Amino acid sequence: MAMAYQLDLDRWTRIFQDEAQDIRARDIWNLEFDLNIDPHNPSQGWKKYIRNTSASFHCTGCKRWWPSNQVKVLFHMRLAKSGIVKVRPFCQNCKRCTNAPMLLPEISDENITNLMRNLVKKIKIKCYNEPQTDENPGGKTFAVKSPHEPTHCEGCIRGICSEKE
Repeated sequence: MAMAYQLDLDRWTRIFQDEAQDIRARDIWNLEFDLNIDPHNPSQGWKKYIRNTSASFHCTGCKRWWPSNQVKVLFHMRLAKSGIVKVRPFCQNCKRCTNAPMLLPEISDENITNLMRNLVKKIKIKCYNEPQTDENPGGKTFAVKSPHEPTHCEGCIRGICSEKE
């Protein structure tokens, strides 16, 4: 599956570091994109977390734009000598273009912040054994006029859209 890559690691890292202040006081944590992590089989010692967010997509072929409120983002995290989080947002492709490439989502700063807040809560639970806290369901959503299309969604194709964390 060919994918168009346009992720802004600096922006995601800056937001993650801002939200992770209290865990960074204990350990160094880093964030990296890894578009090859397996959603069903984290490597040994890694813990999985999946979140849903809203995002938009722009077709590189016909320039069509569409919003989606069903975009999955997968995180694998591990704390050893330091902490690392691998991030994999799932792609969608254009329903109008033949052989359209899978496109990475364009996620707003507000929604990345929401993802990172909930990620930090999950790190505290899974890596520091802190008690469960409520997740923040917030974030910007779109007025979507057409239904989600599983045949054009990488998360659905890989069987993770129905998973909840």
